Amino acid sequence: MSEHIINILEGTRFASLSDNDHSRIRAHSATCEECARAYKLASVSASMLENRMVETFEPSPFFHTRVLAALREQQNEGPAFARLWRAAGALVSSMAAAVVLFAVLSFAVFDQTLPTDASLTTAYSPEAVILNDFDEEQTDGQVLSTLYAADE
Repeated sequence: MSEHIINILEGTRFASLSDNDHSRIRAHSATCEECARAYKLASVSASMLENRMVETFEPSPFFHTRVLAALREQQNEGPAFARLWRAAGALVSSMAAAVVLFAVLSFAVFDQTLPTDASLTTAYSPEAVILNDFDEEQTDGQVLSTLYAADE
């Protein structure tokens, strides 16, 4: 026989070989050492797979309990965004408060210095301004700058 059985073994599952194929393989294996070794290996592999398929596996005694506990824990954690917010919520909240505070300080605080324009100052004394002891009409800004200039 010129054909090696290795080609037959590689092309067909060992369990699905017919009786005719087995007899051809045995006849060729008697004269070819390489094919005899391949046939033995294929038969051992097939028997190991059959034995393994028959075995049943029992989970550990507390496997069911551990799986259910893990599922409950995962459900209690909630969605990913909620877990992320719990981890970083304080930091994000404090950063937002700082931004609001800086915005208020930047835009809402008014300049409380009085204008130092020379046209607002007068030569009158604070007493003359308070008692209306002058001839001309003064604006409120001139009155205030006269009063505050006297405190210095």
